[in-house]
Amino acid sequence: MREYETSLEFAKKKDQEDVLKNIRDRFCMKEGEIYMDGNSLGLCSKDAKEALYHVVDLWEQHGIKIWDIEDSRYFKYQNVLGEKLAKLINAEPDEVTVMTNTTINIHQGISTFYQPTPERYKILVDDLNFPTDRYAVDSQVRLKGLDPKDAVKVISSTDGRFLSEDAIIEGMTEDVALVLLPSVLYRSAQLLDMERITEEAHKRGIIIGWDLCHSIGAIPHDFKKINPDFAVWCNYKYLSAGPGAIAGFYINQKHFTKEPGLAGWHGNKNETQFQLRHVFDHELNAHGWQTGTQPLFSMAPLEGVLNIYLEAGMENVRHKSLDITAYLMFLIEEKLTKYGYKIGNPREDHKRGGHVCLEHDDAYRICKALKQHKVIPDFREPNVIRLAPVALYVSYEDVYNLVQILEDIVVSKEYEDYSEVRTLVV
Repeated sequence: MREYETSLEFAKKKDQEDVLKNIRDRFCMKEGEIYMDGNSLGLCSKDAKEALYHVVDLWEQHGIKIWDIEDSRYFKYQNVLGEKLAKLINAEPDEVTVMTNTTINIHQGISTFYQPTPERYKILVDDLNFPTDRYAVDSQVRLKGLDPKDAVKVISSTDGRFLSEDAIIEGMTEDVALVLLPSVLYRSAQLLDMERITEEAHKRGIIIGWDLCHSIGAIPHDFKKINPDFAVWCNYKYLSAGPGAIAGFYINQKHFTKEPGLAGWHGNKNETQFQLRHVFDHELNAHGWQTGTQPLFSMAPLEGVLNIYLEAGMENVRHKSLDITAYLMFLIEEKLTKYGYKIGNPREDHKRGGHVCLEHDDAYRICKALKQHKVIPDFREPNVIRLAPVALYVSYEDVYNLVQILEDIVVSKEYEDYSEVRTLVV
């Protein structure tokens, strides 16, 4: 049972006891800024910068010979990064690779596994997932000559916040061929029971893929237990690999002999790749789902920050994440609910991800006011202020000060000075 206090001294005491406190200095913090948007774009780290600059220097020194140095390390860089990422989700090293972006990787997964028949042709999704997942699903259905209105089965939320795992499982009828779901909902931070849902899908002969965008780097998944067919994720949120960083892709080793839906020359076996045959010689591991030449400058920062995560340990990251978000919720209840603020995420540890969903009728204008106080949150329609106290670089004192500012903004009605007109990036 966690016990918290409302004083600044308590926050400072928690920071002194934090086993990750020294890692904060390895991130590029701005003086006086409280960064609460790591669930959308993680902060730059010194390790990521050094890794990127190192690769730039190698390019300068070696030109095209960069592909051959260090036993072809950078030609096979996806293997290096895949092995490091695999440790975060307890997968085999050759089950994980990095490539393209999340949306293209969804296309890759679905095009590989979605082979509809007259009896089994539907893809099951939910109505709370990030829209890009649905766009990709609908596109893949159309490519098979089917109508998304018929072939895409949507499990709807009853409250606009959470999904029912029972409803998802009940929706796995005999006409469902594939399931694609988020591990953590981007608005409400609900963490689904991936192991249970995956097991139920497999009992029914259904392929299942997971979108880990809002859990990778915040939650230590165990893919040897969960045993999904494929998974995708971005690396620029909690993992702080940089804006638009290269994305992650997992495929279960039991599917290595399956032909990739989208084939490209970097998915060819290394031994025959430069024989430049017109017949695809598929690499029989996750790297066989590669397509084009890898972007080293997008990959290098990921290596730098993964070294931080592996040093910190995902169990330590999750422990602090749960504790500091619980502390934030405690302060919200003690100080803010009387001003119209509400908590819109699950309270139980096993049901929530790494961010807190603070709801308010004037959430958008409050977000604008927060930024004037050097607090960086983000807003999601219709009324959610997302706050992510990322374990590696957000302190308990940051959380304490955040709550003070949230209180001041509403008490003074400062938010009324801001327009409700949405900007391009909210």
